[in-house]
Amino acid sequence: MTETADELSAPLGQTEKRRRRRIRLPITVLQALAIILGLFLVVFVGFALFSDNPLGGEPVARVAINEGVKPDDKAAVKPEAKSNANADHGAAAAKQEGGERKTVTIIDGSSGARQEVAIGAGGETAEPGSAAAASQMPGVDPRLLEKSRYGMIPVMADGVKPFTAYAADADRAKAARMPAIAIVIGGLGVGAAKTVDAIMKLPPAVTLAFTPYGSDPTKLAERARTQRHEILLQVPMEPYDYPDNDPGPQTLLSTLGPDQNIDRLFWHMSRLQGYVGIGNFMGARFVATEAAMQPIVNEAAKRGLALFDDGAAPRSVAASLATGRAMPFAKGDVAIDAVPTPVEIDSALAKLESLAKERGVAVGTASALPVSIDRIGTWIKGLDRKGILLVPLTTAMLKSKSN
Repeated sequence: MTETADELSAPLGQTEKRRRRRIRLPITVLQALAIILGLFLVVFVGFALFSDNPLGGEPVARVAINEGVKPDDKAAVKPEAKSNANADHGAAAAKQEGGERKTVTIIDGSSGARQEVAIGAGGETAEPGSAAAASQMPGVDPRLLEKSRYGMIPVMADGVKPFTAYAADADRAKAARMPAIAIVIGGLGVGAAKTVDAIMKLPPAVTLAFTPYGSDPTKLAERARTQRHEILLQVPMEPYDYPDNDPGPQTLLSTLGPDQNIDRLFWHMSRLQGYVGIGNFMGARFVATEAAMQPIVNEAAKRGLALFDDGAAPRSVAASLATGRAMPFAKGDVAIDAVPTPVEIDSALAKLESLAKERGVAVGTASALPVSIDRIGTWIKGLDRKGILLVPLTTAMLKSKSN
């Protein structure tokens, strides 16, 4: 009774309760799960953005090199792991020559073409941009390379020029006797799909021009040369509306000194190998400025390269400067897909035919738009019956020089 009376007489809120208090968590279980998932997403996105793995997502094949293989052992060493079946290139086998030089046979998934690519001692691939890496590129002559601070760049050696060494095969005697047309497809390297379309859908006589940009211009340039196309390096140059219209990093500028522009030229030159010459990528102001253009032409001539002007700048001084250095030169006569419709492209190709018959040789330029590739490919099939020969750009340059 006493306890009951005490409870009844005690002030409100001060009653002593013997039962245990309930513990309440600051967050619910669902909130905790949401926080954990959020942290996981942040870590995943951070890894994707800042991880230094430029080949992430690409098919990879690891090849084991048996150090004990003898020169007379004909058994191929099998790859440890298979690459993705959809990859353009797959490692088929590896072999060791003379107990020192090791190679991997690469099979092109589109054409079935096979090529031997050397790898460094102990199964290590050569460092990109190094002399060893350049010497492993199919068809690239290591004698025609020298080291710059950006990587390997072309050079003339032992009287051999890159222009001569990397020119595509052509019947030059036949080209001298009949009208000839060269086609240059430019802007390649950025956009692997359209670049591969140009490489695979157009015949080897079509010359392909690569910009120095893109994730792997070297790989695409190698593929083009494997398909027997000759290639050009397009060097980004200053247009009249620069910087509103910016060709890209390391653009050659008329406001820079010769040493600065030559340094930028070397950066572009180091991005791929095996090209016969250089051409302008945009650059209407630069190619019209003799003081800026002269050192570039001199450097290209000294290195045994040709010069190509796409013909877009009416005031270009490229032709006169190239003539002064007696270097191979050509200028685009017709921009085939200036208006990218089937009717206008066909009209431009007809104009190109007329010029070739009138002057003996003509050069057309185009981009790798699907409609351009389609119309040019169809047009090429009918050239023989028109008495016109499709030739690589180098052959057109030599024919123009002899005329």
